[in-house]
Amino acid sequence: MFPEIVQVVSNENYTVTVYFEDGKIVLYDIAPLLVKEIFRPLIDENIFINTCIIMNKSLAWDLEGNRDVGKCIDIDPLTLYALPTIDDGSYQDR
Repeated sequence: MFPEIVQVVSNENYTVTVYFEDGKIVLYDIAPLLVKEIFRPLIDENIFINTCIIMNKSLAWDLEGNRDVGKCIDIDPLTLYALPTIDDGSYQDR
């Protein structure tokens, strides 16, 4: 099975909540990667939040806004799927 990302929500603390087709939800913290050259544009929190999308079935940041896979930063879905599942509170019993 190849995990399919169906939604991503960028958060103010350099994390992204990632939702998978099978219901799994993970929280990805990109902060440790911001020291690497390729991730430095994401230090600007507005860029981090406003360019976060799903592209080619991956979590990505479309830095130029033209959906060019060669000009984006992306994270392998398998890397994300390996993270622990979180409860985002969406399905709380009442």
